[in-house]
Amino acid sequence: MKDGPSLAPIAALAGDPARANMLTALLSGKALTATELANEAGITAQTASSHLSKLEGGGLIAGVKQGRHRYFRLSGSDVADMLEKMMGVAARAGHLRTRPGPSDPQVRKARVCYDHLAGEMGVEMFDGLSRLGVIASRGDDVKITRKGEAFFPKMGIDLSVLAQSRRPLCKSCLDWSQRRSHLAGSLGAALLDRIYDEGWAMRDRKSRAVLFSRSGESKFRSMFAA
Repeated sequence: MKDGPSLAPIAALAGDPARANMLTALLSGKALTATELANEAGITAQTASSHLSKLEGGGLIAGVKQGRHRYFRLSGSDVADMLEKMMGVAARAGHLRTRPGPSDPQVRKARVCYDHLAGEMGVEMFDGLSRLGVIASRGDDVKITRKGEAFFPKMGIDLSVLAQSRRPLCKSCLDWSQRRSHLAGSLGAALLDRIYDEGWAMRDRKSRAVLFSRSGESKFRSMFAA
C-alpha cells in the first residue's frame, strides 16, 4: 500500500464533465444554487443534486444555507488553485472548449480566479510587482520584500491583518490562459479588492471577466509599472 494522500478520488470527482463544469462555474468565487449549477452543467436538477452530493462529500465544495435557499461554493482557495492548474495543463495539451462570444477575449484579458486577478492583467500585475521589487518569487514561493512592507500599506493594505489569515499571504498561481504566474493568496485578494474600491474595474455579472474602464486600466498600469 502506498503512503500519503490518494490522488484518484479527487481526480475522479473533478474529471466528470458535468462536475467539471460546476467546479469551473464556482471559480468565480460566487456561491451558486443547485439550479444555477445544473444550468452551467447542462443537466437536470435531479442529476445535479447527485453530483453536488459527491463533490461535497469529497471535500471540493461546501454547502451554505441562507433562508430557503442552499448555495454551494468551493471549499477553499486550494481547490481553486488546483482547478486553475488543471485548466493550464488542459490548455497546454490541447483539450480546449470552444465558447464563442464577446466575453471570451475579456475573460482572457482580466478575470477573477476565485478571489484574485487572473488573465493578461493578472500576469502583468505579478510581473510589475516583481520588477518594483516589492515581491520576490522562486517557483511557487512568493515573499513580500522589505520594500513591499512599505509599498502595500501605502495602497491601504494592512499586511498585519492579512498575515492572521489561515491561507498563505502570497503565492503564485499558474494562469491557464497565459501559462505564466499571477498572484494568489490573501494579498492577491486584497489587491483585487483595492482595484474594485478605486473604481478601476468591476465584475461582469454574466461571466468571470473583470472589466476595466479606460482610465482604470491606465491607472492600473501606472501603479504597477517599474
